[in-house]
Amino acid sequence: MYEERASRLSGAVVWANRTDEGGAGRVLPDGCMDLLWHEGRLLVAGPDTRAHVTEGAQGVWVGLRFYPGTAPAVLGVPAHELLDRRVELGDLWPAADVRRLRDRVVRAADPAAALEEIALERTPPPDPSLRRLVEALGAGRSVAAAADELGLGARRLHRRCRAAFGYGPKTLARVLRMQRALALARAGVPLAETALRAGYADQPHLSRDVRELAGLPLTGLLGG
Repeated sequence: MYEERASRLSGAVVWANRTDEGGAGRVLPDGCMDLLWHEGRLLVAGPDTRAHVTEGAQGVWVGLRFYPGTAPAVLGVPAHELLDRRVELGDLWPAADVRRLRDRVVRAADPAAALEEIALERTPPPDPSLRRLVEALGAGRSVAAAADELGLGARRLHRRCRAAFGYGPKTLARVLRMQRALALARAGVPLAETALRAGYADQPHLSRDVRELAGLPLTGLLGG
């Protein structure tokens, strides 16, 4: 059973998921990174360019999903170094620090709240330009238009996106477009209209893009 709530960390989400069976789950690209807790381990989920299949991941998982582009400043690691990866937090931070934080989560009545506190203590002031970029691309504006709004050249924008999101602005725009389309389709909007409203050329374009990013046809995702 999956549950989530808004975090006190701006734009973030605190979530918990209990899986009692060993079936495969599917985490879709969303531009985000997560700090995870599972069976005494602290892990980091890097940004995805394709669906991450969680084969046989039983038990209770707890996580803090950062707002897109904000996790690298907390973790101290550029996002592109974690692209399509799940790593131990101990691979990124000193072992002594991670042991102390792990003990803190173990003692906590609510592991999710403990993760949230850890992130709040380490989060620097947000970069408003990154949030503006996510909002612009998430609203369907082109990469060129978003770059103009931020006053950034193409090369500088690409460097900043790789550090913050793990990939360039075109991939970020593609991921956010898919998430926008899924939200519309799940709300009952017909697929042809969903494609146009989300910024695709047509419904076949939507279907191809979703299959490439999610590893399943659109109807399969909606059915699941």
